[in-house]
Amino acid sequence: MGLWGVLLCTLVLSLLGGLYVLGLFRRRRPDEPPLDKGTIPWLGHLLDFRKDSSEFLKRMQRKHGDVFTVLIGGYYFTFVMDPSCFGTIVKASRSKLDFKTVAIKLVLQVFGYKPIEANHNIVHTSSTKHLMGEGLTALTQATVENFQKLMLFNLSSGEEKRVWQEENLFYYCYNIVFRAGYLALYGSEPQRGAGDKEKAEEQDRVHSNQLFHEFRKYDRLFPRLAFSLLPPKDKREAEQLKRLFWSVLSVKKAWQKDNISGWISEQDKLLAEHGVPEYMRDRFMFMLLWASQGNTGPTSFWLLLYLLKHPEAMKAVRGEVEKVLRENGQEVKAGGPPITISRDMLNQTPLLDSALEETLRLVAAPLLVRAVLEDTSLRTSGGTEYTLRRGDRVALFPHLSVQMNPEIHIEPHRFKYDRFVNPDGTKKDFYKNGKKLKYVSMPWGAGVSTCPGRFFASAEMKVFVFLMLSHYDLELVREEEEIPGIDISRWGFGTMQPVRDVRFRYRPRF
Repeated sequence: MGLWGVLLCTLVLSLLGGLYVLGLFRRRRPDEPPLDKGTIPWLGHLLDFRKDSSEFLKRMQRKHGDVFTVLIGGYYFTFVMDPSCFGTIVKASRSKLDFKTVAIKLVLQVFGYKPIEANHNIVHTSSTKHLMGEGLTALTQATVENFQKLMLFNLSSGEEKRVWQEENLFYYCYNIVFRAGYLALYGSEPQRGAGDKEKAEEQDRVHSNQLFHEFRKYDRLFPRLAFSLLPPKDKREAEQLKRLFWSVLSVKKAWQKDNISGWISEQDKLLAEHGVPEYMRDRFMFMLLWASQGNTGPTSFWLLLYLLKHPEAMKAVRGEVEKVLRENGQEVKAGGPPITISRDMLNQTPLLDSALEETLRLVAAPLLVRAVLEDTSLRTSGGTEYTLRRGDRVALFPHLSVQMNPEIHIEPHRFKYDRFVNPDGTKKDFYKNGKKLKYVSMPWGAGVSTCPGRFFASAEMKVFVFLMLSHYDLELVREEEEIPGIDISRWGFGTMQPVRDVRFRYRPRF
């Protein structure tokens, strides 16, 4: 074959390869879900999906049913909207459906961290030890102390100082909860000498506030960064912020702090033992900060807002908080000692638990994705059996398929603070078509990718609300103000955020 023949064959093969990558040759097999590639090669439905993921999935579900495959940015995603199939997916072995393939790419993209093989085991083991059980008891106490440091240090003790203070509710909640969690996990400023406690605490307040402002800048860029959709200016800002956090949270600086949590220190130690270089461990520290604090503040905002908009819910939850305090021999009073909230006390609040779970049902919207490593069978509740194709991705969007499903949750768009609790305080069961469901709300993910910090996150949010309700009178500046809409650009990344803030005011109760 002559030179021109070789060049022609190479050109044809390259063209065919390009068309294959663009998805033009993909065809639905007889046993596969309905296939919808969209009209734009390679991109497929990416633009519509990014514009409003929930509305896009509703449209696809109406068109194709509960299981369908769509092309999004060069990847084929099979979305499963049938809750009866969730167990098959979340319990599948990692040799078939693997979450790590997707997670590795994401954390490298947004945090600059390249995980090692042992990473999942390190995080799981350390989280089980320090964010659950006895470890959680100690960490809860540290969190309470840091909330007191941030919220109650200048609380007035005189009746004449019971004046209203006005703030933006989202900003206030996100700021306080982020800072308390950060200080509890990453440690506080060391006391340089006797009598230096107040100065160290003031440094903690100032430093944590500065860090929060930088975190919010990065958090606003996060969704578009994850999808590689940042324009050049924002991309430069994201890279600058990454480097700032790699420096501020560096392991060298971390070990200079007092009271660093075992969760942080142990993971760094284990990564070092596995040969992870220091610069990469700095990046891991940043990843842990976002994973632990990126959703608790926004969720606390929604919970307080729903309570403020529903007086019967506020009355019931506040009454429960006061009852727990009385039964544990504590009282909030002017000039009195700060209350101590133990983990055991947090286990005595079924109404607060239900209100938190209801809030998460309404506003938590993670996208749970697995890479399909080998052809996998999937049977729907209607008896149809599909094959998930090797090389594709399978995705769950529980917010739409279960959390807002009227067949599972009556009046799903309404906030019902006691939706998840029976009158006797036990957890309520939920059914669809007469069959009891295991997965009725999935804010923490499921299976091997379940959030390992969910118990600490819940405790952190409950402590914040516990302190707010016990220490302050709260009210909206405009009682008639509507609950704001959600920022649809954040679908898939945990708790949704509001499109605007809400003004509220608070004052000491005693």
